[in-house]
Amino acid sequence: MKHSGNVRRGALAFAGALLAAALALPASAGNVNYNRLVNADREPQNWLMVHGTYDAKRFSTLSQINRDNVKDLKIAWAYPLGGTVAMSTFGGATNQGNPLVEDGFMYVANGWGTVFKLDIRDGKQAKLLWMFDPGIDPSGVPLALNRGLALWQDKVITGTLDHRLIAINTETGEVDWETSFVHEDRPGEFFDDAPLVVDGMIIIGQSAGDLGTRGWIIGVDADTGVEQWRFWTVPSPGEPGSETWLDDHNAYLTGGGGVWLTGSYDPETRITYWGTGNPAPMYDPEFRPGDNLFTDSVLALNADTGELDWYFQYTPNDYLDYDEEGIHLLYDTEIDGVMRKVVGHFGRNGFYYNLDRINGEFISANQYVDELTWTNGVDPKTGKPLGYVPGAALQEYNPGLAPRRGRAAVATCPNIQGGVNQWPTSYNPDLGLAYGAGIEGCSDITNEAMDEEKDYRDELIIGGNAVSIGRQTGSISAVDVSTGRTVAKARLPFPNYAGVMSTRGGLVFSGQLDGTVMAHDAETLELLWSMNVGTGFKAPPISFSVNGKQYIAIIAQAGTGTIGGAAAFNAPELANQQAASILWVFSL
Repeated sequence: MKHSGNVRRGALAFAGALLAAALALPASAGNVNYNRLVNADREPQNWLMVHGTYDAKRFSTLSQINRDNVKDLKIAWAYPLGGTVAMSTFGGATNQGNPLVEDGFMYVANGWGTVFKLDIRDGKQAKLLWMFDPGIDPSGVPLALNRGLALWQDKVITGTLDHRLIAINTETGEVDWETSFVHEDRPGEFFDDAPLVVDGMIIIGQSAGDLGTRGWIIGVDADTGVEQWRFWTVPSPGEPGSETWLDDHNAYLTGGGGVWLTGSYDPETRITYWGTGNPAPMYDPEFRPGDNLFTDSVLALNADTGELDWYFQYTPNDYLDYDEEGIHLLYDTEIDGVMRKVVGHFGRNGFYYNLDRINGEFISANQYVDELTWTNGVDPKTGKPLGYVPGAALQEYNPGLAPRRGRAAVATCPNIQGGVNQWPTSYNPDLGLAYGAGIEGCSDITNEAMDEEKDYRDELIIGGNAVSIGRQTGSISAVDVSTGRTVAKARLPFPNYAGVMSTRGGLVFSGQLDGTVMAHDAETLELLWSMNVGTGFKAPPISFSVNGKQYIAIIAQAGTGTIGGAAAFNAPELANQQAASILWVFSL
């Protein structure tokens, strides 16, 4: 049936009573197997994978904390995670991941990838059971960033900043296996996305898209660490998609297409959906003319073999850094009177997309940011931006607004970081609403011609520069997925880097760069509760319960780094903010 968008508070209270009764039962025990991951929504006390469930909805069915009592939310406990050593390239270590919870035990990593197992069963404090340090050499990596972990059987799995996958025994904290995926000619490759485990297959993407590499996604045997398949997001000459790289100097070798964020998965079809990053260099498309497949795309891959089932490219020949590596939500909904299996996505380019999940057919795209100037819309038949010229070496979606060699700076909206970037989105199936938090603002882009004779492998390959135009703010948008249109919006004083989580309690949780944690009404996005803890958030919240009591957890670790700080957003209030890596947990 069609989503109505109307859930009564009485219904929520009744659901909460049922859930409380269910939570009084003994927690499930045993290893994290495929059946548990497929049915993760049936264990609302736990948060078993980075996005909560395979469909990436980041929706908790817990409702003990709800619209009526969220005003009473307070700090339950906190835990310091360390790992705040600064980096020269991007300004500081950052944790953009979230904890995992299984039956009263929590697994969490800091920005350098140090993994902690915590006993959280008493609800008053976290007790450290073990800590695993992957031994990252700060001088050997370009940035310190972690976006989460994965659980499989008796292992917690992490990808590292020096291109390793490590499986750690959940009981002992000892290494089960460790595999390096370095290529001799690509030492700058790394992982910062959380692994996705599908029926014994670990799937993860290479994340160094702007550092003189080309992207790939691999499937790895979860018991041995041995690679089973690989899909290159930038194809080699002669492979499908290579015909869209029209240069004569092998630009594909440093073509970008990095994978920053964990994909989603449909157990019925065994297809996994992953977004890809921008082509490189970012702002000099003349260096790599053509549509540049498979950058700025969603890839539907067979989880067992890595074979491409279908793809959809959002912005061909992207010259505005509009990566589309963000979450791809999976849901079923009625569109124009027909039930559809849908992939929904908040595009970094400012449009909310609905695509058919089975074949990738374009359904709709609607603007959700306030200002959008880079194109005049999306073709309702093809899904391509208006102004797209098939087969052209260079695209210019809005005349005069593409950076070109010898051209003055161009102003473009939204900001080159979005819209919604990699910051996790959410979907509330009770309301049929998708939520995305991000940036409201615009950028000035200048072009710097890249040297077509130079080998840029393992170098930051930009081809220009971008600066914010005036003060950048933020927002949370609620989109009715049956129409693709924005039905509510919350205005925020700062760009949002934390992303969102929604709950059956009728709430949407998030955090801000100034250290404010907040809860909004899921239908109206009215602010219902907030608390400032002093250290900024670039990580998404989760919800879990222990002994029948619901908690909200979110990691703070944001300082004055050049990406997402005072200078980037012209926000002087953030200029002297200090970094602290702390896991905050809230309850009634």
